[in-house]
Amino acid sequence: MIELRKHINEAVEFLRTQTDATPKVGIILGTGLGGLAKEIKKDAVIDYEKIPHFPVSTVESHHGKLIFGRLDGKSVVAMQGRFHYYEQYSLRQVTFPVRVMKFLGVENLLISNAAGALNPLFRKGEVMIMTDHINLLGDNPLIGPNDDSLGPRFPDMSEPYNKGLIALAEQAALDLKIPVQKGVYVAMQGPTLETRAEYRFLRAIGADAVGMSTVPENIVANHMNMKCLGFSILTDECFPDALTPVTLDEVLKVATKAEPKMTAIMKEVVKRMKL
Repeated sequence: MIELRKHINEAVEFLRTQTDATPKVGIILGTGLGGLAKEIKKDAVIDYEKIPHFPVSTVESHHGKLIFGRLDGKSVVAMQGRFHYYEQYSLRQVTFPVRVMKFLGVENLLISNAAGALNPLFRKGEVMIMTDHINLLGDNPLIGPNDDSLGPRFPDMSEPYNKGLIALAEQAALDLKIPVQKGVYVAMQGPTLETRAEYRFLRAIGADAVGMSTVPENIVANHMNMKCLGFSILTDECFPDALTPVTLDEVLKVATKAEPKMTAIMKEVVKRMKL
């Protein structure tokens, strides 16, 4: 844990040579969801590979840039591209940027992802606000010695996604006349998509959407007492009795088409935040 703090400090010290921003809002942009970056009035854009101890994105559509700037007048920092367990990074590495964001001043974390719809009432192209999650990654970013200065040994997870921010997002979507779903996200290791039997199992245990990210970042954010809001763009329909093969190109096409809806909601949420 001494090494983790040392790495956080080194990353923050480097970033302070690039910007003096103290963002209160952090944003993580998932697969095919980098459009919000265009809305940020940029002060500094830094490649991940230049930041000490940052992993490097290896997945198509994850650009690997940390963006500092202003969104609707609020100071923000956005990750254009994230890291995944299936890239063979440890969950401590996957969540390292969240730790750095906290030390830069971030108090509210908005997380987005592309996910498959499990709930038969949901359809691809829709936006889902995450109300809860199920961790089936088989790992947890907090395993190992705990640094009490970062957060408690046993953090409470009864409200992983902040109810106030969820209500804010619902009202923003309503005012923008953008229909949204609400539901439970389940995280799987990947990189394979699930089988019909696995989709049936995931639905039976209460999941509404399935993906390969977000949960580790949320756990670490809660460990560090950050408020979280999560969005999924539903890019495919994982209904066992009507299942068809899906490719990354198809996922990206749906994400690109639906992304402006999520961007509009996230912008409005940031605008309405009282920081």
